[in-house]
Amino acid sequence: MSDTHFLIRLAEDDDDFILGLVPRFVDFSLPAWRKRHECIEGIRKDLSRHLDDQPSNSYVFVAENDDGDRVGFIHLQKTQDFFTGRANCHISDLAVVPRHEGQGVGKALIEHAMEWAREHQCQLVTLAVFPGNERAKALYEAAGFNLDLLRMAKPVH
Repeated sequence: MSDTHFLIRLAEDDDDFILGLVPRFVDFSLPAWRKRHECIEGIRKDLSRHLDDQPSNSYVFVAENDDGDRVGFIHLQKTQDFFTGRANCHISDLAVVPRHEGQGVGKALIEHAMEWAREHQCQLVTLAVFPGNERAKALYEAAGFNLDLLRMAKPVH
């Protein structure tokens, strides 16, 4: 990793940049019952809704490098823990521009999420990741994330 520093700011006029990174969320082997185009469309629709409606529990941040280039984004949602009722911060989406991978962007976005969670008095930072997304799993594990719940699925025929 380099010593690059990142400015992480609330998303403003960044919709095209953010939505352009959506294919990154399925750039690996998906479970057999998931269709890549359906996943992309579902993620794009959800992110568009959050960008357009700006719900009170939803925050999208963009990372810029020292040159002012947008290099990634993170979408945080404040949620309520099912078991304790306390506030959690959920990383709904996190993507890095491919040519900026390995420069610490993902790590900086996770650190931002952790600081945001502390400021908002959250108990946990949660996230979901496809089992085939080895790149993301390695990033999250390196940042100290561990399994909490394991979601399983079986297609109905």
